[in-house]
Amino acid sequence: MNPVVFLLIGAATALLGPVVMAVVARRLLGLRIGRVRALLTGCVGLLAAAVVGTPLGPEAGHTPLVTVQLGAALLAAMVFLAVSEAAVPSGTVRGVVRWPGAVRRRVARSQRYTQLSRIAVQHGLRRFLTGRSRPGAAGPQDQAQLARSLRLALEEAGATFVKLGQVLSSRYDLLPEVFVEELSSLQHEVGAEPWPDIERVLAQELGAPPQEVFAQFDPQPLAAGSMAQVHRARLRDGQAVAVKVQRPGARQTVEGDLDILFRISDMLERHTRWGRTVGSRALVQGFADSLREELDFRTEARNTAAVAANAAPAGEHGDNGGPAADGRPAPRVRLPRVHQQLCGQRVLVLEWLEGTTLNRADATLETRGLDRAALARDLLACLLEQIMIGGVFHADPHPGNILLLEDGRLALVDFGSVGRIDPMLRSSLRTMLLAIDRNDPLALSDALLELVERPEEIDEERFHRALARFTARHLTPGTTPGREMFTSLFQLVAQYGLTVPPEVAAAFRALATVEGSLNRLVPQFDIVQEARSFAADELTRRLSPRHLSRSLADEAAAVLPMLLRLPRRAERITSALEHGRLSISVRLLADERDRRFIRGIVRDVLLAFLGGLTGVLGMLLLSTQGGPRLSGSLRLFEVFGYNMLLISSVLVLLVLFTITTPRR
Repeated sequence: MNPVVFLLIGAATALLGPVVMAVVARRLLGLRIGRVRALLTGCVGLLAAAVVGTPLGPEAGHTPLVTVQLGAALLAAMVFLAVSEAAVPSGTVRGVVRWPGAVRRRVARSQRYTQLSRIAVQHGLRRFLTGRSRPGAAGPQDQAQLARSLRLALEEAGATFVKLGQVLSSRYDLLPEVFVEELSSLQHEVGAEPWPDIERVLAQELGAPPQEVFAQFDPQPLAAGSMAQVHRARLRDGQAVAVKVQRPGARQTVEGDLDILFRISDMLERHTRWGRTVGSRALVQGFADSLREELDFRTEARNTAAVAANAAPAGEHGDNGGPAADGRPAPRVRLPRVHQQLCGQRVLVLEWLEGTTLNRADATLETRGLDRAALARDLLACLLEQIMIGGVFHADPHPGNILLLEDGRLALVDFGSVGRIDPMLRSSLRTMLLAIDRNDPLALSDALLELVERPEEIDEERFHRALARFTARHLTPGTTPGREMFTSLFQLVAQYGLTVPPEVAAAFRALATVEGSLNRLVPQFDIVQEARSFAADELTRRLSPRHLSRSLADEAAAVLPMLLRLPRRAERITSALEHGRLSISVRLLADERDRRFIRGIVRDVLLAFLGGLTGVLGMLLLSTQGGPRLSGSLRLFEVFGYNMLLISSVLVLLVLFTITTPRR
């Protein structure tokens, strides 16, 4: 052979051999690997081929033994790839580049975790985090003490944990009533951020210093929260506005705390029955999603605009007075107007509403002689309208987020936390209110079962009777329902294994929160009676000729395509009946996931069987004496035996790797 041709063939083999070997091994194992791992895999395969060829001596170049060399090379490449993937999973090496940053984050997390552990120990909560609680049921006094310790620990831990406690205060189905009441009073007082830091955030978000954007800006904040603070300013056109600015570093602090919360939730789910029962990981995940959304003020701007649009369909009534376009009276509760062009991720600019927060408005209410009951009804009607009709509602209507304006009306502010309910859930909520209004346990049961996520098996008769006892206790004339009613309802739902969807829990939390605001206006305010009146008025509105005709038109538009297809389908069915061709077919394993699972089991069983059978045949051939001689001491049965053993090894390795490694 020409030396040049020989060199070219050798170079091509040296270059393409590792690539082909790596590709075949990767495809057989079903892995996605990087270039470095692929190169190493191919080199290991070629090295194995050379090692196997050495003891064969001159007979290595014999055509039957080439398959033995290739099989050994492939087997070595697959073994290397499987072992390296188990020891160093794909993507791990790439993380080494980010190792310094990861170390810094780990150190910061360790410091924060140490601080939180100190707070937990100081308030006597460490044993609950480790799952080593005292045996036996705790008495009311112990529960009250524990609830107070938990509240104090959350307040000391900072804003993220305070917000987590506020979320938990709405979960009547997870916590005893004493914990709900204690966590409902969570507050987090913090000092104001230095003006230079706030000014820097404003300049970054607005694209210019605040002195150039606003005609006037007060550097002294009116209110300072854990995530942001509010300043008063005036636009160039003379409008007074409230500017909400996020604290520098707030997002980094929240992300660090969320990382710790996820670790704590995982530990609770592994070591405590309570964590497994409530699904602590999923609970923290929902809280994290909500908190990250709250950190983006553009979301709050959209929330405010959405609630305002749904609450005021008669947008032409600038004074929020007069009837709405669909027959509903326009809301008597003001919502701030958003200046979208000035809003950013960390800055929110809203219309300035002159007034006093409800928790400081007692003197103003008395001095001006305002009708407290009318204000309470307006506030509740506004929230119920948001929940039942608009579908987007203020999720935290506590007294600090409600203003008493100079014109005697109320206003809702701070839409960082909102809830959303789809039309089906809104319909079920309205049905539930109407059932409460009629004291109908059966209708209430049906509405509740539509609201919650129910298990496959539930004793509906017992559930109906339990709801009948609930209505007799809390909804009979002469009773004054309150927080206890919500607690009993959630406990009843949890008792029958029902799960309350997060959006429904948020609606009940908003109603429980607004109850405190309503009681500031009218002590012992009957929220259920007013909700009944709202449901009755809403039913009357929906039965009005104008609304009914529009509803019928919407339903007809949805049903019409189906009605147009009915004659053709009826004709096909009758034709099949006439000719005796009507049949019913049931598709087994219609779900692709089921089919994939069955295919995987059948594949593994067949590969294991073929691998074992091939190995046994290979051993039999190697132990057989005689047979055709190919050259020297090399016999045909030996060649077949070696090749079959290699095939058996590849198949068995493939099955073992598939069983022990999750498919990616």
